[in-house]
Amino acid sequence: MNAPILRTGASFSAYAQRLQHVLGNSDWTNVHRLAEDLRDCWKNKRQVFLCGNGGSAGNAVHLANDFLYGISKTHGSGLRVTALPANSAVITCLANDEGYDRIFSLQLAVQAQRGDVLIVLSGSGNSPNILNALEEARTIGMRTYAILGYTGGQAKAMTDVAIHFAIDDMQISEDMQLVVGHMVMQWLYANPPGGD
Repeated sequence: MNAPILRTGASFSAYAQRLQHVLGNSDWTNVHRLAEDLRDCWKNKRQVFLCGNGGSAGNAVHLANDFLYGISKTHGSGLRVTALPANSAVITCLANDEGYDRIFSLQLAVQAQRGDVLIVLSGSGNSPNILNALEEARTIGMRTYAILGYTGGQAKAMTDVAIHFAIDDMQISEDMQLVVGHMVMQWLYANPPGGD
């Protein structure tokens, strides 16, 4: 009767230990760079874009909410932020007409401007639509950040600033996307531009 519970408990503990290892052995320097850059976007009304696939798409939508509303203390304050996976009509149209690998880059081509910020969320760092988004952002003149797992993939070399967690575990990679986002959210809330 107790054996399955013990096996289950061991599995949960092992997951927690892997997550704790990543948290305890990470360099947060590039997270601070992201926070500072987003505060500058906030101050100067520049836009922030997030993208990812699957669970990372869900995280992009979640963090867009946090940056739009969660950091603000006053009415109308917050980042101008867009989660590129959020509009299913746009996603399915672009995927159908232009190919899934262009669902983010084509949105950036219309909406983004030089000086805006792109944050890509990816476990592998090798998804074609993520790489195309980074390439489009470079063409536009955006600043790019990538929150990555595994080896970081091709995105690690393509982005301006890589926030890389070398863990071969997709779920922990996705956990770390939210950890980074929530760290930045709380920092922005405590350090708004102009001290507001």
